[in-house]
Amino acid sequence: MKYDLDSLSAAVNATTGIELKFIDPSLDMTTSLLAEGYEAISIFVNDTCNDDVLQELHKRGVVCSAAITELPLPADDTQKYIALRCAGYNNVDLSAAAKLGIKVTRVPSYAPEAVAEFAVGMIMTVVRKYHKSFLRVREGNFLLDGLMGFSLAGKTVGLIGTGKIGLITGRILAKGFCCNVLAHDPYPSPEAADNGIKYVDTLEEMLRQCDIVSLHCPLTAQTRYIINDDTLAMMKPGVVLINTSRGGLIDSYSLIRYAMIDEYQSRSHFTDDYHLVLSSPGTSVQWV
Repeated sequence: MKYDLDSLSAAVNATTGIELKFIDPSLDMTTSLLAEGYEAISIFVNDTCNDDVLQELHKRGVVCSAAITELPLPADDTQKYIALRCAGYNNVDLSAAAKLGIKVTRVPSYAPEAVAEFAVGMIMTVVRKYHKSFLRVREGNFLLDGLMGFSLAGKTVGLIGTGKIGLITGRILAKGFCCNVLAHDPYPSPEAADNGIKYVDTLEEMLRQCDIVSLHCPLTAQTRYIINDDTLAMMKPGVVLINTSRGGLIDSYSLIRYAMIDEYQSRSHFTDDYHLVLSSPGTSVQWV
């Protein structure tokens, strides 16, 4: 993407001794041959870096001591790497990389405030129907019918995951909008209480209380499809679901089934009763 090109080109100069080549295709078995002759490759969230791709990269010379690190790349130019331009690494088979001697690095965190603010912005878009208002006004329609939203003050918001982004999102909602912010995380943060966030013991306990649910957890074997038929059935009618994490956290088929059941039961258009904003790679269902 252009912002990658601009940012990385600006960071690399003659003193670094690094030569960059930018290519448009995503990494997969077919495009892995393009890595031949290079000492490192850099990938993003939509690239495929599974066992088969890693085997192919290994054949083409991407090898070194195996580990995943959050540290900058050392100056030793004999080392070769796969460097992710993102915090998540669910698209990389780390076990396969370790066996092949491929070193994987990532960005441990970046701009958590920006993502948290974006998540809150999506909440505001849904509950205040900014997107619909914009489209109407652009076409000269100033009717207010169907644009009634609701106030966030006093509403219960549930956070699944309280890492850097989740904590900031909770703080904005609790202290800026006077929301009751609940959270579920197997690794509670000691900073949560100071940010106005209260933990609950189980995910079910949280989901049954929430007017809004926001996802802020990594995609792992434990969190894949954490939003599914069972967890959707625990949510209130009219819940707002926000996903600024990985698309694989949500079973899209379950989402469609639940929304259509709600539409049938309420005999009204489901977008008036069930609001969804899914802004993340791999999510196939997007509507508000």
